[in-house]
Amino acid sequence: MSVKPPTTQTPKLSLSYKIIWGVAALGTSLISGTYGGLLTIFYQDYLGVTAKWIGIAAVIYAIWNAINDPIFGYITDNTRSKLGRRIPFMRYTAPFLALTFIAVWFAPDKTSLLGDSRQMLLFGWMLGSMLLYDTAYTIIGLVYSALLPEVTEADSERNALQISSSLFAMLGTILGFLIPDMVRPKSGAESDLWPLRLAMIVLAIVAMLLIMGTTFKVKERKEFTRVDKPLPLLPAIKATFTSKSFLILVAANFMSILMSSLVTGSMFYLADYVMHTGVINLLIFVFVPLIIGIPLTTLFRKKMGVVASQQLLLVIAGVGLIAVAFVPEKLIPFCLILAGFGLAGPQTLTNVLFAQVADEDEVRTGVRREGAFFGVNALLTKPAQSVALWIVPAILEATNFVSRAANEGEMLVNQPGSAVFGIKSFIGIIPGVACLLGSLLLTFYPLRGRYLNQVQEKVLEMHVQKALALKEME
Repeated sequence: MSVKPPTTQTPKLSLSYKIIWGVAALGTSLISGTYGGLLTIFYQDYLGVTAKWIGIAAVIYAIWNAINDPIFGYITDNTRSKLGRRIPFMRYTAPFLALTFIAVWFAPDKTSLLGDSRQMLLFGWMLGSMLLYDTAYTIIGLVYSALLPEVTEADSERNALQISSSLFAMLGTILGFLIPDMVRPKSGAESDLWPLRLAMIVLAIVAMLLIMGTTFKVKERKEFTRVDKPLPLLPAIKATFTSKSFLILVAANFMSILMSSLVTGSMFYLADYVMHTGVINLLIFVFVPLIIGIPLTTLFRKKMGVVASQQLLLVIAGVGLIAVAFVPEKLIPFCLILAGFGLAGPQTLTNVLFAQVADEDEVRTGVRREGAFFGVNALLTKPAQSVALWIVPAILEATNFVSRAANEGEMLVNQPGSAVFGIKSFIGIIPGVACLLGSLLLTFYPLRGRYLNQVQEKVLEMHVQKALALKEME
């Protein structure tokens, strides 16, 4: 019996599909937004962990981050199950993500212990809970990102899915700031921490349900599980590290992650000690233009292409962030507006660029290997999060910042001028320069113009053949 060849036209995804796709991002960003914004200030400012111990935790955390992503990327690429390569990992890891996230905020602060003994106890809990949390978050974030290039070949549809993901992620990140801000304790006393801890439990459960819900709507394409034959480990490593497009994109993405980690991890400091206002007021200036900018990336992409749009938006963000450190405080909100609009690029277009890299690799190897690229990307870029985690307390200590823990549990509003500029540096100058460097690196990204069109046409042809082979197998 003859089998009708599949069409080479990329199907349009429904609005409901795009919404369900974004729901998972709401779940992950609820957790990651809270974690990124609150972790350092919770352990340093409220519990009094010194920069030395936070720095040690950051180094160990970076090493584990570097190891686990490529491991899970390779495992998921080579998984063959009835549910697919990605969905089982995403669905069944969600409860562990919730539990490990909750554990981060339950550090046993024994006030009877003094000096290094207390520091060691808090350090051990912080490090252990961070590593467990990151393992669960890595698995879910990796497979969610790897699904994007698989479900559609068209940059336009990938952009649309990423817009949905980014908008929901922005909502989750905003809530990840607002919820802790509403229940943040006035001091580091044990009794004052319980409202925050109860809020973290509720937030974790909601996030878990949102992530799991998406896995029942999104389906994987069977041909990539049943027709593709996994590459052995050494050829897979060689193919990954010989991709010029991938290496350039990773270098630029390192700068974007350093920037976003510093900005999200510093917002409470900017609100408390520089602007002397609630964090919600600053979030409005960042996230409203960011939310406006995310759907506008479609217009930029149509006019300039994906990579050129990313470059332009990174420059806009970089200029806005650097200006934060030098303008009068009353003008800082305008700088945040500029930066927020520019951040739409990294939020929306980065994964579309990685999808292009995966397409090029499939032409080279014959196999879809999104997990490998997102995994190795994390291997090379996640240390940026640890660098950011260390930069903040290091600059604060170097600029004579006075923490709550060192001020009898009370916030010192009028910090030394050196500390104020230090805060402006790690939320403005350093991430701003990182944006500009990221834009410069993308100048050398080869997937554009006629070459990109050739790659995408070849990928569509290959997928027709794989779908045909699957039908013949069935």
